[in-house]
Amino acid sequence: MSTATVQPTRFKRSHLPDVVFTAAVLFGVSLFIFPAYVIRPFHYQSPGMLQWALIIRDIAPTFTLLAALHSIVFAIFFWARVPRWKKGMLAFGALLTMGAAVMSRVDYFEWMFHHLKTPGFDSASATQLPGSEMVMAVRFGDDARAYPIREMAYHHVVNDVVGGVPIAVTY
Repeated sequence: MSTATVQPTRFKRSHLPDVVFTAAVLFGVSLFIFPAYVIRPFHYQSPGMLQWALIIRDIAPTFTLLAALHSIVFAIFFWARVPRWKKGMLAFGALLTMGAAVMSRVDYFEWMFHHLKTPGFDSASATQLPGSEMVMAVRFGDDARAYPIREMAYHHVVNDVVGGVPIAVTY
């Protein structure tokens, strides 16, 4: 039986630019993706994850811009030195980070959570809600409304008038 020695692989300096570029692209894109993934309708967000998502959302505009500038400068600098398939990867990575830089400046949560301008209501006898459905209830005088939690989790705000009193229901 022969004993073979395993030689540790050395990191080649020629791979360093690829690793640095890939890290910048992944960093920039993750600054946009992480908050969008954590803060989404109908999914549980732990307080810690929500706090991190909001912190990252606040710093994302600056750092995605830096990542995009880095990837663009990198792509321009190495464009003439790399084969055709790597040029495609450079262009794709630069476009991804530019897209993340743009999207981190857009309030994409407004696309996911939009308020009801004119809510529609059914009478209690005509409703199709199962008995286990959780609702938020409001009553002023003889007028009452029930707002299903499932809908409120998506819309977050309903402007309504109950018993002649304008209200804003939030969840």
